[in-house]
Amino acid sequence: MTQNPGLLQFSGHQYLRHRLVISILSGKAVRIDKIRSDDKNPGLRDYEVSLLRLLERVTNGTVIEISVTGTAVLLKPGIIAGGSVTHECPLSRSVGYFLEPIVMLAPFAKRPLQLTLRGITTDDNDLSVDIIRTVTLPHLQLFGVSEGLELRIKKRGSPPQGGGEVQFLCPIVKQVKTINFVEPGKIKRIRGISHAVRVNPQFSNRMIEASRSVLNRYIPDIYLYSDVYKGEDSGKSPGYALSLLAESTTGVMHCAEATSKPGVPPEDIALLASRSLLADIKRGGCVDRQHQTLVLLMMVLGSEDVGRCRMGEPTARTIQFLRDVKESFGTAFKIVPADPSDTSAPNLVYSCYGVGYVNANRSLA
Repeated sequence: MTQNPGLLQFSGHQYLRHRLVISILSGKAVRIDKIRSDDKNPGLRDYEVSLLRLLERVTNGTVIEISVTGTAVLLKPGIIAGGSVTHECPLSRSVGYFLEPIVMLAPFAKRPLQLTLRGITTDDNDLSVDIIRTVTLPHLQLFGVSEGLELRIKKRGSPPQGGGEVQFLCPIVKQVKTINFVEPGKIKRIRGISHAVRVNPQFSNRMIEASRSVLNRYIPDIYLYSDVYKGEDSGKSPGYALSLLAESTTGVMHCAEATSKPGVPPEDIALLASRSLLADIKRGGCVDRQHQTLVLLMMVLGSEDVGRCRMGEPTARTIQFLRDVKESFGTAFKIVPADPSDTSAPNLVYSCYGVGYVNANRSLA
């Protein structure tokens, strides 16, 4: 792979975020080249440069070198400092793109992180702030990061103009717990948040009605909240979205969301979200597809013990993530079918031996 044992080398623009996170956590420098080298517009995009700037502010002593053409980047990691940080996100990606890697790093900071991000809060490409607040953060709580962990949505911001603002507060931990999460349980309740900004407030209720028409057939315990933002707090562009969350008896969470598109009525958005929630529940497992990498990373960093988790089939992103983790931490996962007799939903149990990662950055008060 590389001549220098302390340097990780990758090529291509995909999976940039998790490679930077792995580099910072493992303390190994990373070099990523051939970033869109064959593209008409080669090199890093504005949101990727913005992410590098954000990582530079959240850490201390990190050196980032970008080549003249922008097609190669070298990152020499420093320590994760935390503290109070404010960052303006470009309007090409939502704040979810920036929050995902930060959520992985923040528990291992020197000081608790208080991060304010401004920009688009909900779009089609990345996790919305609602999903991060209601699903991603509870996944972090499984690993013992809980006291004072919160995401506040101060203002909504729909594409294209944005104008939203969120505040992410994360405590620090010495070490993450090992998990054994293999019982999917039965779905006991469904919760949802519908929001409509700078459009008729009735849109929110129409989404709730349409979503209930599908979900009421399955379970009675459904609460869909209508989240109303007025005036300045509703950002600069009109838009609406529905985020749904199904919780099981063992604490498993399945989530789905759909955001407004021009010319599509709110009912269709709600039906899309409801059906994708049901599809996600059908896939089974204890962790949904968007959160596979977060949970697997925390399992790798866990105490020196065997962590186990049941999930669906790995996505392309997860497969690459497992390869990168093996390269940087030397940890390989054992993946076996959860129930060899059941062929309908191919659930797998992922198990690995944690590296016993200890947060050496934190201030010893």
